[in-house]
Amino acid sequence: MLGVAAHPARLSVQNSPPAENPATAKDRQGEARRIFQEGQAALNGGELDHAEAAFLKVLKLDRKSAAAHANLGVVEMRRKNWERALIELHAAQALAPQMTGIRVNIGLVEYRRANYEAAIPPFESAVRDQPDLFQARYLLGLCYTFVERPADAVRTLEPLWPQMSKQFVYLYVLGNAAFHSGNRALDEKASQRLVEVGGDTPEFHLLMGKALLNRDDDQKALGELKLAAAADPNLPFLHFYMGIAYRRLSRPDLAEQEFRKDIELAPDEGYNYEQLGKLYQQMGRADEAEKAFRGALKQEPRLPASLTELAKIDLRRGDTDRALKEADQAIKLAPETQGVHFVRGQILQRLGRAEEARSEFEIARKSLEAAVERDRARSNRETVPDPELARQP
Repeated sequence: MLGVAAHPARLSVQNSPPAENPATAKDRQGEARRIFQEGQAALNGGELDHAEAAFLKVLKLDRKSAAAHANLGVVEMRRKNWERALIELHAAQALAPQMTGIRVNIGLVEYRRANYEAAIPPFESAVRDQPDLFQARYLLGLCYTFVERPADAVRTLEPLWPQMSKQFVYLYVLGNAAFHSGNRALDEKASQRLVEVGGDTPEFHLLMGKALLNRDDDQKALGELKLAAAADPNLPFLHFYMGIAYRRLSRPDLAEQEFRKDIELAPDEGYNYEQLGKLYQQMGRADEAEKAFRGALKQEPRLPASLTELAKIDLRRGDTDRALKEADQAIKLAPETQGVHFVRGQILQRLGRAEEARSEFEIARKSLEAAVERDRARSNRETVPDPELARQP
């Protein structure tokens, strides 16, 4: 009987990994902790390669270390390797879904690569868990602003008033969201506070100019921007917004000068090239427009508006294959980009793919109807870009 009973036990040993000696397991855990602390110190000191090597060693000792995956994600974030960062952060989230900080970093990666719609759910989740989590709440409010959900932006940002009511950018964003959501009392409160805090500084005049551009008061906006330029002609993004004002006021010559001034000051800023491309489009200078849009994408590959405009240019030239690739990429980056589905429908129609073209035209029609329903007064407004807000984190 003993021999029979022992047989299944021997099978069990053969078919499963041998049990680890408790002392050995304790040693492995201690070694993993020591190496993790070494990696953390390297990460804090900016030694990314050293930190990466340490966290990879930790994972060899403990495959289920959510902290090691999370910190590898941070390493890749600092390298701006967004795709790899997301892989590590999602691995960490699967192992430790309760860790709010991992979700915040996932949202931050999406924010930094301008994928604001994708950034909203992780930020929302973090704020639900911890309503007083400052960074997640602030970035969630900015995301709502970028995707034109002003009422949600107000609801999210207003609770930050006690901490943030002396900050120019916060007051500008909150006031702008309040204006577009119809919250006149909060709009006046934020605007008044902005005047109190700003005084006569060039930064104040820049933000007032932006606010007026967002309200389509282009002449007054230009006046504020000129005041800022008189005090500090090298203020970041000042000439960018002056270019937008001049373009709207039908002064393309002056608009071009301003965009080129801003390119001189910030040659790696894609939005300047994009606005210059739009200006050349309006002037019928297609070759220069194409060069500007490609310059924009060289600096910032995730600019769906530039891709959409290039698709239009290539469609007019008859290069439908290239145009389709550009439209597809724009839709992948931002499916709600204005007009991109209509452009893609035109391309497909030219290629003889009638059924697919009808589908794209239907998406474009529904998108337009939704925009009109959402806010008839704003359905045809031009949204003023906020490139400096995207750099904040």
